[in-house]
Amino acid sequence: MNNQLNRYFCAMLKFNRHSGLWFLLLIVFVSCSNYNKVLKSTDYSLKQKTAVELYNKKDYQRAYPLFEELVAVTRGTVNAEDMYFYYCYCNYYLDDLISAGYHFQQFAKTYPTSPKAEEAAYMNAYCFYLGSPDYTLDQSNSIKAIQEMQLFINQYPNSTRIQECNELIDKLRAKLERKAFEAAMLYFKMMDYKAASMSLKNMLADYPNSQFKEEAMFTVVRANYLLAENSVDSKKMERYKSTIDDYNAFINKFAAGKYAEQAKEVYDKALIRYNEYIK
Repeated sequence: MNNQLNRYFCAMLKFNRHSGLWFLLLIVFVSCSNYNKVLKSTDYSLKQKTAVELYNKKDYQRAYPLFEELVAVTRGTVNAEDMYFYYCYCNYYLDDLISAGYHFQQFAKTYPTSPKAEEAAYMNAYCFYLGSPDYTLDQSNSIKAIQEMQLFINQYPNSTRIQECNELIDKLRAKLERKAFEAAMLYFKMMDYKAASMSLKNMLADYPNSQFKEEAMFTVVRANYLLAENSVDSKKMERYKSTIDDYNAFINKFAAGKYAEQAKEVYDKALIRYNEYIK
């Protein structure tokens, strides 16, 4: 008797499990069927309602083609602004940052008096920020993001997003700064001391408050000394003098820094060599 009951309950469980699966598949099938009908429909009120519902459910993949069509067919109507704004965000949430940035920018230009214009202008800049790659890669997007953030600040000086924009600009500039520093240090590692010295000085001119300032200025001293050591006789005196001058600039700022003793050793050597040439 117990065995029969067990078989019965197992059979019922198996049936319910399969029936539940079929029920779920049926729901998906009906949902897809209804969605395809909406896609093919010429009832734009229905399309708009469906698109917004899908968007609110975060189903951006299916909302996207509906909004794409609605942007075209509602142009010049009272619904055009809302449809375009939804479309911009669909691109954004689908991680198409290039398209999203472009359309946010176009929205801000097309509807400059809209309450959404400020947000669209910010999102345009923010898309460039999100597209900024690791510092080792090309930084065109970082530069563009800084430009767009600054443009937003200029256009909306009273915006609540100003502080955030400045913080993002600082992060982007830090990335550019590091790239410039690492590129200059690579010249030093490759023993191209002239290029290293020039690149580090250019980096410090662009980023006078650089987090790498101490190391950069110390490396300039080293690079100039090694450049002098490996120069032809006619250029040695001038380059030892540059080493001395750059050491003085370094020690004025970092007399108690971690490179002070090493810099002094380089300076002493350069001074001896320089004095040999002026005798």
